[in-house]
Amino acid sequence: MTLVTRSAVVEKSGLLRPYSSSRPISVRELELIGPFKNEVLVRVEAAGLCHSDLAVIEGVRRPPLPIVLGHECAGMVVEVGEGVASPKKGDKVVLSFAQSCGECLYCLSGRPTLCDAGRAANNEGRLVTGGTRFRLEGREIHHHLGVSAFSEYIVVPSSSAIPVSPDLPIERLALFGCAIPTAFGAVMNAARVRLGSTVAIFGCGGLGLNLVQAARIAGASQIIAVDIREDKLRRAEKLGATDAVDASRCDPVAEVRRLTGGRGADYCFEATGNTRVMLQAFLATKKGGTTIILGVTSPEDKVELPSWMIMGEERCIIGSYMGSIVPRRDIPLLLNLYSQGKIRLDEVLTGEIKLEELNEGLDRLADGIAVRQIVRMR
Repeated sequence: MTLVTRSAVVEKSGLLRPYSSSRPISVRELELIGPFKNEVLVRVEAAGLCHSDLAVIEGVRRPPLPIVLGHECAGMVVEVGEGVASPKKGDKVVLSFAQSCGECLYCLSGRPTLCDAGRAANNEGRLVTGGTRFRLEGREIHHHLGVSAFSEYIVVPSSSAIPVSPDLPIERLALFGCAIPTAFGAVMNAARVRLGSTVAIFGCGGLGLNLVQAARIAGASQIIAVDIREDKLRRAEKLGATDAVDASRCDPVAEVRRLTGGRGADYCFEATGNTRVMLQAFLATKKGGTTIILGVTSPEDKVELPSWMIMGEERCIIGSYMGSIVPRRDIPLLLNLYSQGKIRLDEVLTGEIKLEELNEGLDRLADGIAVRQIVRMR
């Protein structure tokens, strides 16, 4: 089948700010074909505007263009292709941007976020099921991370659509496609934060604030939030941070060490995509501790670390992509925590915008004014 959908298209990256003037995103009417075998057609209801989207606009991330942007969303299945057992037509779903084949070594060993076929598809702007589904006057338009959330309708692999309770509010569900699983998975799966441990979180945006509450739920005894914006530090305190460090007013490494009795934190999470902050997080980690890198950087970026401290002080450095989760297993578990009131979202959400207001939303995100803006399609 073929239908027409209004979608947010990026044709060129690296345009000058403000984006409200340069307009890197244009809302276009595209043809959408499918769903084909092992695919579903989803009506997107709400999507989150994330720094990973901004990274495409800035040229830090470089997927093939033109592309329909967005990767964090929730919606309703309106049609299913051949061979799809789940989800079913009419199901409310959260979308996972970590495409996976379900058959490779990584998928079979419980690490689908590392799937080679999924990574290749995301890098090439196509679906893991093969090819693209968006067309503009006969020209192919690429998919962003297999989702392309900023569109009224999308076609995705059925494995990327996770059925959820119909009772949950759709604007909250969108965050379970990226911010929440990435943060909670990094704390629970990648770092495996221990009860009573000390945690420092560098960067209190949409990812960092969820790291704060994930560390709280994991039972950390001390949670140190580090940022350069006072308003974000106050949000972090409401979510469970025991200490707040304004990195614009002091040396954050020295302050984290002071707050932890001179040792440094057991776990330091970096959630900014800034290589200078990555080094700070490493230096603020105690001997024998773990530094977890989550921020998105360009392929050319490098981090120089004191090599002696890695071996001589037995430090561990790990990365975590989408929280190292198994989406169909972990997203429902996280939704259960939300249903119990353990995951709070009011401190993370900073307004709703329309599809036509994405450029203005990008400005607020780049300026640090917004944390998570929800995009409503209609």
